[in-house]
Amino acid sequence: MSATSLFEPFRLGELTLPNRIVMAPLTRNRAAAGFVPSDLAPQYYALRADAGLLITEASQISQQGQGYQDTPGIYSDAQVEGWKKVTDAVHAKGGRIFIQLWHVGRVSHTSLQPNGGAPVAPSALTAATKTFVNNGFAETSAPRALELSEIPGIVEDYRRAAANAIKAGFDGVEVHGANGYLIDQFLKDGSNQRTDAYGGSIENRSRFLLEVMDAVIAEIGAARTGLRLSPVSPANGITESHPQALFNHVIDELEKRHPVYIHVVEGATGGPRDVAPDFSFEELRKRYSGAWMVNNGYDLALANAVLAEGKADFVAFGKPFISNPDLVERLQRNAPLNEVDRDTLYGGGAKGYIDYPTLKDAAA
Repeated sequence: MSATSLFEPFRLGELTLPNRIVMAPLTRNRAAAGFVPSDLAPQYYALRADAGLLITEASQISQQGQGYQDTPGIYSDAQVEGWKKVTDAVHAKGGRIFIQLWHVGRVSHTSLQPNGGAPVAPSALTAATKTFVNNGFAETSAPRALELSEIPGIVEDYRRAAANAIKAGFDGVEVHGANGYLIDQFLKDGSNQRTDAYGGSIENRSRFLLEVMDAVIAEIGAARTGLRLSPVSPANGITESHPQALFNHVIDELEKRHPVYIHVVEGATGGPRDVAPDFSFEELRKRYSGAWMVNNGYDLALANAVLAEGKADFVAFGKPFISNPDLVERLQRNAPLNEVDRDTLYGGGAKGYIDYPTLKDAAA
């Protein structure tokens, strides 16, 4: 199949993307003091500005929203200034960049929380997963259930983070509603055992997500607001009894709000695509008339196939972008890809961050 479809331009809100290749959010744990993007971050993102769209690493909307060491935030003035250097560098290269807004909920550790407190979650159920703290992996801490009175404050944190993102020069934001973090914890019945307006029925469990989307869209507009979902991923110990019914409802509600795109992780995040063979992603796609982004295990052939069949508008690539800053050119030329150095994925400095060779380097 011809590779041309991946390289066609696409109109996304007020942006014209030169191609359908998106850099997916990738946690790298390299933030500086105060959870400000490091001095290397502008170069890291600018090196990848040929992508149709860059989505930054997940960035916490508050200290409470942090779940791993050295991840950047978007809630302080210093963080906004740090991100401004990133957006300036990307825009100088002609790129387009969204920031991913993150609250991890229960996927955290007391050492990261305000005053060493317990992480928060819809219900006091510990996540069956590990987090990255003190330069190593540790079991997540037991969470406490959010009080009903606390939820509006977290929605407000999302709104403020979105405002900060625009102040920092981002072209838009992606709300992180996937991978077992706070929004996903509210959505799914394996982590949400509430009996109030945010628990029980599908409508109630969807309420928090929709309130966040309403707040962000009201602040910065639907044309600058995207959303990431992972309907069947077991990431971070998350489970759901009836994912098709849940996500059919979620997409129907999103259709009314019309965010600029919906970004869907197909299958297990970073793992098998076929973990839920009875689940129909095509059913979700039919329910949404806006831009549709797909993710998980895509290569050139699969990406072109889904684009040609109209199953997606653009494709997000994750780990290949870590080790191939010139991934767009490599895909266009069907050139071999650099392997990822797994030892430098999380934490550290320049090694494994800004030093992967490009095709131009090889030719020099």
